[in-house]
Amino acid sequence: MSLVVPTRHVAFIGNYSPRRCGIATFTTDICEAISTEFPSTTCIAGAVNDSPEGYAYPSRVRFEIEQDDPASYRRAADFLHINNVEVVSIQHEFGIYGGPAGSMLLHLLRELRRPVVSTLHTVLGSPDSEQFKVMKQLDRYSERFVVMAERGQRLLGEIYGIDPAKVDLIPHGVIDMPFVDSNFYKDCFDVEGRTVLLTFGLLSPNKGVENVIEALPAILRKHPDVIYFVVGATHPNLLAGGVDEYRDRIVALAAELGVSDHVRFHNHFVSLDELKEFIGAADVYLTPYRHEEQITSGALAYAFGAGKAIISTRFWHALELLGDERGILVPFDDPASISEAVLGQLAHPTRMIAMRKRAWKEGRSMIWPEVARRYMDSFDRARANLSVPTADTVRKRKDDGCQYPVPAPNLEHLFRMSDHTGIFQHAIYSVPNYHEAYCTDDNARAFIYTVLHQEEHGTDPELDRLACSYLAFLWYAFDANTRRFRNFMNHGRKWLESKGSEDSHARALWAAGTALGRSGNEGFRNLSALLFQRGLGPVKHFSSPRAWAFTLIAIHEYLRSFAGDRTVEVMRRILVGRLVDLFRANSGPGWVWFERTATYDNAKLSHALIVSGQPEAVEIGLASLRWLIDSQTAEGGQFSPIGCHGFWPRGGTKARFDQQPVEAHATISACMATADLTGDPAWAADGRRCFEWFLGRNDLGIPLYDATTGGCRDALLRDHLNQNQGAESTLAFHLSRLEISRCGDPAKASRTSKPTCPLPTP
Repeated sequence: MSLVVPTRHVAFIGNYSPRRCGIATFTTDICEAISTEFPSTTCIAGAVNDSPEGYAYPSRVRFEIEQDDPASYRRAADFLHINNVEVVSIQHEFGIYGGPAGSMLLHLLRELRRPVVSTLHTVLGSPDSEQFKVMKQLDRYSERFVVMAERGQRLLGEIYGIDPAKVDLIPHGVIDMPFVDSNFYKDCFDVEGRTVLLTFGLLSPNKGVENVIEALPAILRKHPDVIYFVVGATHPNLLAGGVDEYRDRIVALAAELGVSDHVRFHNHFVSLDELKEFIGAADVYLTPYRHEEQITSGALAYAFGAGKAIISTRFWHALELLGDERGILVPFDDPASISEAVLGQLAHPTRMIAMRKRAWKEGRSMIWPEVARRYMDSFDRARANLSVPTADTVRKRKDDGCQYPVPAPNLEHLFRMSDHTGIFQHAIYSVPNYHEAYCTDDNARAFIYTVLHQEEHGTDPELDRLACSYLAFLWYAFDANTRRFRNFMNHGRKWLESKGSEDSHARALWAAGTALGRSGNEGFRNLSALLFQRGLGPVKHFSSPRAWAFTLIAIHEYLRSFAGDRTVEVMRRILVGRLVDLFRANSGPGWVWFERTATYDNAKLSHALIVSGQPEAVEIGLASLRWLIDSQTAEGGQFSPIGCHGFWPRGGTKARFDQQPVEAHATISACMATADLTGDPAWAADGRRCFEWFLGRNDLGIPLYDATTGGCRDALLRDHLNQNQGAESTLAFHLSRLEISRCGDPAKASRTSKPTCPLPTP
């Protein structure tokens, strides 16, 4: 599945430079690589601190996590949510997070409502019980995994039961260095004319440097010009009390063997520019590591990508990287094999150059820009697949017979979004957005809601005040000269256009018709009559099918009070005929619809024909609504409306996201109207199921309705919610809630009782 909208906001969690460890270096490098390769993507980092004082992080690090503080992990999840991060990249190594086997990371993952891609820097073939439990939880919360070696990919399936389809094999990134002669760099270190051996990285007993030192006497007997660079600070965990016991031991070993003049220790954490010079100057790179289960080595990858002649012990990463004669493999803890391998390389320079070229060419697929692109592909796949696990949640709730209770009314956000002018169309989170101010569309919806609410619950002075503002806005929007409604108004009450869209005009008529059919407020009815009478005529010249549909619903409401109005009946016949003709022209086998592309507010087209009272039109309305509902029902039984990013062209793929609350309301309204007209409770059951989309029975398993504010989020996106609570979305929820609450309990109704309506011949 490809994404319509690329990933634009990524957070990286792990250690971060200037902390001195391989994970910190990698996190920094991949974050910077993606930021460079994808400049439109915002990359931020969360750094794990192993000491109270922390580190002097760069600005890329936006928040810090205290390694052993569970609350710090939970705060990090909140930070990621409030900053609208789209994907979280976890750098996983058991030792960098607090708790047994780094289990404190789970405090963050449990709270996180974003797709997670976990890069595994260690994959153990023989985990202990705590490590195994953490890995199983990591599988639960991660949408995808990244490993850097095929062995890791196999172990995830064999040991941990992780689905291979969710694992991406992406190599460790490397510096893009040219293939040059080592003599080009040797003057940087005053070693011109000498043969340079190199090992770099944080120093620890696991590195096996003593084995190279022990191999040096045999090497020096044939090549007395050899010098061995050991570059890198000692691992911070080994510097208890400032004592560098391991380094002291290998320095003493070099002295004991009489090779001190041929071993040069650079005891500091080198910068990237320094590292390039050290690698460039090396003739032979050595990774004499002592443990087989090392699944990745950044140092080995960097030397490999630079096209160095490499001699390595047979740890997992080296076995894969150095195969096909791209390097030399030796046994563990075997100085004699190391000396033999080094001497063999130096004795055959042509063979060594050929090996170097094979490594360098393979390394072109590992340079950081290429690795960044592959990571972004993984992030995109994680976002695309996020809904897969939540389908299980939806299905389980269905199987358990659970229902989502209808929330009690909470109109706080409606009041917060309204002033004496009308309702603001957009919000920044739950705060009105003055910049985009007002529109006729939303004031029409808001007026409809107040009319229906007071019809159901009786007069409410506060709602009456709101209704008055909304209707006054509609009256001000109507231009008596053009007989058209304007739509957009700024916060200074200046219209931004001479006339609005056909859809906004028809929604205003719908509001007026609703008041005429249902309101007991005489003033509202009289003013609505003027709007309806003056605004109906222009619809005859409209080309928008949805404007026709909104007007037909307005007419249906109007005729509740004024059945027999011949002018209005004529308009209804004209508009019904247009929709019927549209259906005949575009429907066919497998496509029971009015247009070549199903777009927005779709169910309103069916709804308009169902309430038309004309037999053929009603049949088309029922058939198209049934098809639309079936097409928008996911495998788990949840409502999954057509997304607005791509919609649904005939013969194409239905866009799954962004799912809009207005689409849910249109479907609910059509279902409830159909249940009223047919007496069939199965339609009400469909409406109730669609309503539960607002409450969490959806593709992500996340509620859009915010019970604390009374607002509704603006969209269900591919991997999270649009957190803004605008007027359209909030009114879509409250209008839907009104329609659901006006019915009895439809949950027990069965679709088997639904009447069948033959399709008209296309």
